[in-house]
Amino acid sequence: MNTLDVNGIKVRYKVEGSGPWVTLSHSLTCDLTMWDEIAVALAPTFTVLRYDTRGHGGTTAPEGPYSFEQLSADVTGLLDALKIERTHFVGLSMGGMIGQYLALLAPQRLNKLVIASSTSRIPPEASPLWDERIAIVRTQGCAGLVEGTLGRWFTPEFRAGRPDVMQRIGKLIADTPAAGYAGCVAAIRQLDITARIGAIRTPALVIVGEQDPGTPPAMSSVIASGIPGARLDIIPSASHLCCIEQPETFKQLVAGFLKTDS
Repeated sequence: MNTLDVNGIKVRYKVEGSGPWVTLSHSLTCDLTMWDEIAVALAPTFTVLRYDTRGHGGTTAPEGPYSFEQLSADVTGLLDALKIERTHFVGLSMGGMIGQYLALLAPQRLNKLVIASSTSRIPPEASPLWDERIAIVRTQGCAGLVEGTLGRWFTPEFRAGRPDVMQRIGKLIADTPAAGYAGCVAAIRQLDITARIGAIRTPALVIVGEQDPGTPPAMSSVIASGIPGARLDIIPSASHLCCIEQPETFKQLVAGFLKTDS
């Protein structure tokens, strides 16, 4: 693990593998270790850059609110610091939102884009849910979100069969700084770029778990329909963190898409 001064904060990152660059961006209340299995699978073919989003893991967690313009500038600043001109970008959930913004704000930095378990719009009726979660974090820290989040992120069968994963991901959620959570939520709850994603020209793959209740397949279908030429793949027997629940399928979809010429 390394850190660099980027955009006024310290950003923790990890580089491994060889080949074309691919950058992995994690979900809310996770960190770069969310990608452990996928990074190992991609490293023989790609140079994999993972980083902790502002407010998460080993990256600075300033008081918010944050914006997606700011979170995107953190990525381009990290690429600049590492002298990476262009990269593939794989983002899940919040990471997929960052990916869409990057494709709009800095398309010259991206080769291909994978948007997993994400959305292009948070509906206004979701505001009470975010208010409730923020209230929990203010009184209990992110530890108060663990059980509810794990229930949305994984199918019941996977939760029952993989207590080791539940413990690992639960700890990531619990350890997320309250300021980082609140800062990123401020950006997420304002997300409304469905009308803009038609301007994205970066080749895009959209992935979603068939049983994802938080960002269901219908939301990914909107993204895939909005971005010209985008492809949609739905992973069976998977919920929100489909890269962990079905890592082999996720890896095959991503690697196959990134290796193609189109």
